[in-house]
Amino acid sequence: MNNNIFPCLWYDEDAKESAEFYCKIFNGKITADTPVVMNIEFFGQKMMLLNGGPQFKKNASVSFMVICETEDEVQQYWDQLMEGGMALMPLDSYSWSKKYGWLKDKYDVTWQIFLGDKQESQKIIPTLMFMHENNGKAMQAMKFYTSTFPNSKIGNILRYGDGSEGHPAPEPPENVQHGHFVIDGYSFFCMDSSYDHQFDFNEAISMVVMTDDQAQTDHYWDSLTSAGGRESMCGWLKDKFGFSWQIVPKKLIELMSDSDQAKAQKVVQAMMRMQKINIQDLENAYHS
Repeated sequence: MNNNIFPCLWYDEDAKESAEFYCKIFNGKITADTPVVMNIEFFGQKMMLLNGGPQFKKNASVSFMVICETEDEVQQYWDQLMEGGMALMPLDSYSWSKKYGWLKDKYDVTWQIFLGDKQESQKIIPTLMFMHENNGKAMQAMKFYTSTFPNSKIGNILRYGDGSEGHPAPEPPENVQHGHFVIDGYSFFCMDSSYDHQFDFNEAISMVVMTDDQAQTDHYWDSLTSAGGRESMCGWLKDKFGFSWQIVPKKLIELMSDSDQAKAQKVVQAMMRMQKINIQDLENAYHS
């Protein structure tokens, strides 16, 4: 599994509390603890929690599928994540899983807890919901993402017309009920939904991509902003589906973490003025 790609969750001052909550439930550890950024790791997977302020609220357009191997495990995660949360689909037996439930926890993060066959090393899988003007585009998105990143593939696809049952809204038969794709070794699930949800993709849940050099940074940035995507600040962008990515050179983290506070601060100030991150300009600021 690739730890250069990982989700980032946006918080309004409660990132640390949330980090401790998830580490307790999933037996994880905090690997970075700063006022703005908390990094946590569980099951060998990384997650970044960002105290960004009140601007963005997390919603179910991106949820996290937890693949469990026993019914007891499903129950255990469900009970703990439900503390102060609410069920979106009750824990029950469904056509696709003997024991499954969808919930929103007290930090507004949504989880799908699922008894299934774990075919890979990745235990927790971000799941993207394509709806409103994106409804019906899950397949297009999978092709777009897998053509942008190396070591990528589209896995199993279940369409609504494939004789599946148990879904609340009538869906076009060609729409994707459940799709699996991998970008550079990191797994995602996705689905189309015709239901008129009161939310959509926003900056509250983004994917971070750590890059090795400027060429890689340029490639991801140019590809993901193409055909209707848009650039934002500090390495953030939205792709043509409105999904947010952060393209972050490893060199930026290295320079920002320098023990010389004055130099690190110059790097941060240079970064704050950038859209796409330019490594040479960061190094110039560092040495200035």
